[in-house]
Amino acid sequence: MTTKPAPTEPYVHWFRHSAPYINAHRGKTFVLLFGGEAVNHANFHHTVHDIALLHALGIRLILVHGARPQIDNNIRRHGLTTRFHQGVRITPREALTCVMDAVGSVRLQIEALLSMGLANSPMYGARIDAVSGNFITARPYGIREGIDFALTGEVRSVDTQAILKQTENHHITILGPVGYSPSGEVFNLMAENVAVQVALAVNADKLICLSEYEGLEEGHHLLRELIPNEVDRYLRDRPLDNELLRYLDAARLACRGGVRRIHIVSYRRDGALLQELFTRDGSGTLITQDSYEEIREADIEDIGGLLELLRPMEEAGILVRRSREKLEHEINHFVVIERDGMIVGCAALYPLPQDNGNPCCAEIAGMAVHPDYQGAARGSELLQFLEKKATALGIKKLFVLTTRTAHWFIEHGFSPASVDDLPSSRAALYNLQRNSQVFSREI
Repeated sequence: MTTKPAPTEPYVHWFRHSAPYINAHRGKTFVLLFGGEAVNHANFHHTVHDIALLHALGIRLILVHGARPQIDNNIRRHGLTTRFHQGVRITPREALTCVMDAVGSVRLQIEALLSMGLANSPMYGARIDAVSGNFITARPYGIREGIDFALTGEVRSVDTQAILKQTENHHITILGPVGYSPSGEVFNLMAENVAVQVALAVNADKLICLSEYEGLEEGHHLLRELIPNEVDRYLRDRPLDNELLRYLDAARLACRGGVRRIHIVSYRRDGALLQELFTRDGSGTLITQDSYEEIREADIEDIGGLLELLRPMEEAGILVRRSREKLEHEINHFVVIERDGMIVGCAALYPLPQDNGNPCCAEIAGMAVHPDYQGAARGSELLQFLEKKATALGIKKLFVLTTRTAHWFIEHGFSPASVDDLPSSRAALYNLQRNSQVFSREI
């Protein structure tokens, strides 16, 4: 007599599903960008604990911080004012001390939180060495549109070897928004500029921007993935006058420069950074040149993922059961939706020879979408992909046999048909016990 296993604790389920990401991220180089607003936020101590956890998991970390609100406070305290043009501060010489004091204060605050101990955190007792230094050479931002930006600068070069040496020695590198000229002059930089140039210089695997927002939203809907061209369209005619827009601008520059994945994640929500890095759907917005989710022809390497997707629907009687051997034999008929290495949808196209032997019609079968990913038009995308494939094969008519999804196919232009409308070779295989409804559509 067999007994059912005890229910699995949620954290066990989460840990098992996170394991592939833990393995994939080990030894990779991530640049984390966050502003002074993040440092001031009540959740920042949790963020530091999560940064320490990433370090413990073998991820090479470079932290780039801003200090805009801290600089603003210092400037007000000294009775000074500074202007902004297109989101960039104009830094007069008399304000430079305020900038350096603010940047130094933020750096020390981060170093203190990362210091040995991390009391009241899961990383209590862990030793983390944080290193900072004159790794950034700067040059003047110059005169733009007739405006002299004074001691505001931009990155001229990055001491790549020095930074990489620190990461190889398992040190976390901390960089602030200041740089130094070869003559020893100090420049106030934009943290976004530092982060992008450092990420490109060290060939970072990821640039992660910790923002006030979850990511980019449209109509209260979080956009999970963007490519640089989509970011271009969004930023067109918008001044870069807030943090999210500056991060989006940095993301497209980094992506086009060779950083494969740029993430925009909230610093306000506890655990958002871990969710973004160690779950399939993440928590924020991803900017990438690579397709995070794609529809493609299936291959033999997809058999395991297909079996895992199809089995529950076969056991429920929704789909006809296929053995592994049959699936391997028919793999060339399948297309799949792959999302970050996981098969989340599939469908198959079987050309049906007419009585004269010409395959002018085909059957759509084995259509399935993972329950966690339904409701986002993936079934429609699979159908469109198969229609294009059928058209390329010269097929004029599609059939589908279904027991549960008749209305969905009717909504997609299929009309009721009968078994007699099927080619004789397919009609002979009709399963009377399943009593499937037959639908067809001209293409």
